[in-house]
Amino acid sequence: MNHETDAYRAKAVAWLDSIAPKYGRDVREGLTVEEDLALGRQYQADKYAAGYAGINWPTELGGQGLTHIEKVTFEAEEMKYGLPNVYFGISLGMPVPVLMQFGQDREFVKERVVKALKGEEIWCQLFSEPSGGTDLAGLRTRAEPDGNGWKINGQKVWTSWAQYSDYGVIVVRTDPNVVKHKGLTYFWVDMKAPGVTVRPIRLAGGDSHVNEVFFDDVRITDDHRMSPVGGGFAVAIATLMIERYVATDSAGFGPPIDEFVSLAKSVKMNGKPAIEDGRIRQQIARNYAMRSGLDSITTRAMLMMRAGMTPGAEGSLNKLVAVRSRQKLSELALDLQGTDALPFNEHASQKSDWASSWINAPTGRIAGGSDETLLNTIAEKILGLPQDHRPDKGVPFNQIPA
Repeated sequence: MNHETDAYRAKAVAWLDSIAPKYGRDVREGLTVEEDLALGRQYQADKYAAGYAGINWPTELGGQGLTHIEKVTFEAEEMKYGLPNVYFGISLGMPVPVLMQFGQDREFVKERVVKALKGEEIWCQLFSEPSGGTDLAGLRTRAEPDGNGWKINGQKVWTSWAQYSDYGVIVVRTDPNVVKHKGLTYFWVDMKAPGVTVRPIRLAGGDSHVNEVFFDDVRITDDHRMSPVGGGFAVAIATLMIERYVATDSAGFGPPIDEFVSLAKSVKMNGKPAIEDGRIRQQIARNYAMRSGLDSITTRAMLMMRAGMTPGAEGSLNKLVAVRSRQKLSELALDLQGTDALPFNEHASQKSDWASSWINAPTGRIAGGSDETLLNTIAEKILGLPQDHRPDKGVPFNQIPA
């Protein structure tokens, strides 16, 4: 991209090479989630000490004061090593950045930011609910005035790493008498407060990183509020946009194409290596071309950022195509293995194991925006098509049928 970026990348790779024997995927194999999280906290602390945590965050809040280019450059290399950073992705990706922007008590904010960067504290994001996942403005968890603060009641679901979180950011309904987007307020909450109950959900792939979270008369003071009363939807959108251009992965966070080529060389079709079959070679070529196209989109977005511009909605296209493609390629890999693909290791990595990649792909197609949401974004923001009809537009929330 340029000499400065290349030099930064080379320095980052040298550091990652040096710590991989202590924290990489080989060391993590066979660890329990708790053991892996403890290793992850150590890695995050070392990462902070080395200057690779909070890369583009302000120095006065514990960051490095660099640009988004250095951030995505480092993360693009980091993801290749299988390091135990998954527990901190949500925390450092959205809740903590939004706390930096909207938190009222700056001393409290700085303390929380530094502890999060060091892996000492984890934050979660309490948005989705059983009655409305993609429709954030349709949420029903409520907060009512209570003395000098608020009392929260309701339920959130699909909250990543809530069982290990110290704090969370939450959007709740404070006024049901206005249209659904207008009656929301944004707070932060202590996940250890009385009345907060976290119940992990076991997913098809065997892991339980998502949770149900229940709030029963959870009391908070007004200094927990991060938006004007009734102005929470704007802060919620800011949360989703703050880390809009993170390091993307054209493999959809599944195995790289080289892994499929190796598999195709090792398995047989009609007595010959599968790689010699024209249909398999066609799938490899199509997948390689697709991933190259997505990598070009990412490169273009990075160049736009370097020029001081804001990339458009093409990130939606990247995520939609990459995860769909990963699911199809993983299914083909399992088909090639036949009965050898039947044994399933729930501790295997989605980045290296085809069965794990395939069974977890549907989750990837929902998390961070479902296919339908992404298709709408592409239609409206890229193609300029009209919005879908919304029968609840302009209707007070308490008049919308449940």
